[in-house]
Amino acid sequence: MSSKAALVFRVAAVAEALSWAALLVGMFLKYVVHSSGEGGVPVIGMVHGVIFVLYVVVSLSVAKPLGWRPKTLVLALLASIPPLFTWLFEKWALRNGKLDGPQRLTHGGVGLFQVQEPVAV
Repeated sequence: MSSKAALVFRVAAVAEALSWAALLVGMFLKYVVHSSGEGGVPVIGMVHGVIFVLYVVVSLSVAKPLGWRPKTLVLALLASIPPLFTWLFEKWALRNGKLDGPQRLTHGGVGLFQVQEPVAV
């Protein structure tokens, strides 16, 4: 269960960061370069808005299965505001075991950063 929750969260976090980046590029083209047309801002803005809402819903949904404390959930939600911070939060959460969940060994969580016993030679 935890591995599916972690995977869904990771996809949502990266998608939200990429949609933010696309929106920034579109706004740059529209307002700085003054390219012809809207630069895709209305469409990219709508796509980013949908992915933003999806990220918030996914963050709220995976908090319990992943065993997040309220502080971690608040950080995940705050990361959705500045550009590309969802991707940074996802990297931090992966590095600190926040995507492993409380029962990672019994439910097959990602378990990428487990502390292992040294092997005696």
